[in-house]
Amino acid sequence: MATELFSVAERLGGEEFLAQTLGRSFKVTRGDAASLAGLMSWDDLNSILTHHRFETPRFRLAANGEQLPTHTYSRPIVTRRSTVWHQLQPAELHKCLGEGATLVLDAVDELHPGVGRLAGQLESWLRTGVQTNLYASWTGTEGFGVHWDDHDVVVVQLDGAKRWRIYGPTRAAPMHRDVDVPEAPTEEPIADLVLNAGDVLYLPRGWWHAVAASEGQHSLHITCGLQSTTGADLITWLSEILRADEAVRADLPRFGTPQEQRAFLSGIGKLIAAELESNDLIARFAASRDATERARLAPSLPHIAIVPPDPDLHVHLVTTRHLLSTAPNDRVRLTAGGEEWTFSSRAQPMLALLADRSRHRLGDLAKAAGISIEQAAGIVAELVDGQAASIGGTA
Repeated sequence: MATELFSVAERLGGEEFLAQTLGRSFKVTRGDAASLAGLMSWDDLNSILTHHRFETPRFRLAANGEQLPTHTYSRPIVTRRSTVWHQLQPAELHKCLGEGATLVLDAVDELHPGVGRLAGQLESWLRTGVQTNLYASWTGTEGFGVHWDDHDVVVVQLDGAKRWRIYGPTRAAPMHRDVDVPEAPTEEPIADLVLNAGDVLYLPRGWWHAVAASEGQHSLHITCGLQSTTGADLITWLSEILRADEAVRADLPRFGTPQEQRAFLSGIGKLIAAELESNDLIARFAASRDATERARLAPSLPHIAIVPPDPDLHVHLVTTRHLLSTAPNDRVRLTAGGEEWTFSSRAQPMLALLADRSRHRLGDLAKAAGISIEQAAGIVAELVDGQAASIGGTA
């Protein structure tokens, strides 16, 4: 599929982007619509809206920084069991969009395979969680006004054109939970650009921007929000791992003498200082984040009890930041989704194939490891039970 050929990492510059741009400045790369074929289309969006029931804020309309009331584009449906859901009304929806509203669909990576693969690609490359939202608009009305996001974003323009006015940050690295808020920009934009189908934009968190379909044509784009990994996250993780030490678990000497309180703080300080002086602290923290990342939802119906030893059965990992490493006693260890498995080293070639996140035939996995189909099915069964892998039909 064309989707597999589209690489955000290559488009943004790979290692050079990580070293020079990530978290520092915005970047635009130009492409063409053909390079995105199969990623997401208007027909795909129509199908999603037709076959799913959405409630706000998962699906919403926005204009001039305000969210439109749900009743302006949907009507409540009361079922015979007296539950209520809101049914989209296409005529009213079209009217709102024509009058300047922007359509927003959150977490579209959970609804569309092509966008899901794109999000997984970013997660694997940047080693962080990704949520992809979709935006569609038809007029020059700004859906959200001049605003900033508390996470970096990668924007892919799918169809039409969108004007982006970029102002830059007014507060360095602002956070969702912060001690202050950024002041609104007072200067003119530092960049005023138009994204056309196939173009990609990277924007760091905290950079003010305003977006509108002001080019006389409709616009469809997806924004991939990248989970931030900050010093605050590192400190929180340190507080967790240091609980192994009794001094950290001990009660604060709130009613102790000044000398007792100072001695307590000195002991805690030495523990923290020792960790901060460790050369591999950030690497250990990053590995812990990878090991506990949220697995993407992927049931394995109809196989609810066992993994059949069918060589044509398809298997794939549903985690994007799994770790494969050697373990003592001629073993191999897979860590994924907060779980850990240790297998015989004979399983290493099979696990290495799965680590590329592609779909593989069970027979090919068994052959790579030089084990029986039944043994390979047993390994896969453990991964499925741990929600790190999924199995599908034969083809």
